[in-house]
Amino acid sequence: MKLATLRNGRPDGQLIVLSADSSRYVAAGRIAPTLQAALDDWNAHAPALAALAAQLDARAIAGQVFDPAQVLAPLPRAYQWIDGSGYLSHLERVRTLKGSKDEELQSSRPLLYQGGSDSLSAPTDAIRVTDPDLAIDFEAEVAVITGPVRMGATYAQAAAAIRLVTVCNDVSLRRLVVDDLQNGFGFFHAKPSTSFAPIVATPDSLGTAWRDNRLHLPIRIEVNGTLFGQPNAGTDMHFDFADLIVEAARTRDLAAGTIIGGGTVSNRHDETLPIKRDGIGFACIAEARTVEKLKYGRARTPFLKPGDTVRIGAMSADGVSTFGDINQRVALA
Repeated sequence: MKLATLRNGRPDGQLIVLSADSSRYVAAGRIAPTLQAALDDWNAHAPALAALAAQLDARAIAGQVFDPAQVLAPLPRAYQWIDGSGYLSHLERVRTLKGSKDEELQSSRPLLYQGGSDSLSAPTDAIRVTDPDLAIDFEAEVAVITGPVRMGATYAQAAAAIRLVTVCNDVSLRRLVVDDLQNGFGFFHAKPSTSFAPIVATPDSLGTAWRDNRLHLPIRIEVNGTLFGQPNAGTDMHFDFADLIVEAARTRDLAAGTIIGGGTVSNRHDETLPIKRDGIGFACIAEARTVEKLKYGRARTPFLKPGDTVRIGAMSADGVSTFGDINQRVALA
């Protein structure tokens, strides 16, 4: 089952159900007005939403043409957005960046930070900055949305709490990372609004692409229309999503509608940019620059600037963007 949130002039939008091929949709207001409302009583609402999706796929109801430009983030404002560190190869590459700490690289327990979730960006919203010289970077990630999770949840309980899967762009302003970390309270100004793909999908609807609490699909990233990376999200993910949820719930309950990010998708390789058509590449600029510094003695890939575009999507085996694309342009606020 695939869901999205249609713009309707209200902060939380309107929940819609999509056809399996993402081409058509039907409003789900008679079941639940918003995605958060559906998550609050998932056991009751999910079967009704799935039945509506089945009617749409069988063309028992016509539906309307789905336009990703007409949707908000699936949860335009969420109770909680937590980003994790599932990929150690990402940490290994960026730990040498100024302001980072070597001791933060851990293989026994994942790192987490709590991001702002009061205004999450739509897939076509601009990446808005107040200064073009902030070393603007994207971070392509997989994210899950959970049901309620009790403090001290087991691994099995955490896995069972995963309701929906999607991809996101955890935008980073690298020049502000140093100040944030040195202040001792973690990221704040360095992490503006995170943007999300237009569609969320239930794990069962992803077939074999979802297994071992990981999404086994390549995440394709293009910058200004040029391939930047296509690392596989299921490869080299040291901590899976159940691990991340267990860690997040170690000292607190998690509300239904909590979003957990898996961290910047990263595969181990020795490539530098530009990459070949079948290359792996990178899911953020910081990684590419660190590899360039090691190989060439200096970074060659620039950070984003106003006017640049970023496209991010999880690609199926037949070349379809499973959750639709995040397609953003950098703009001065």
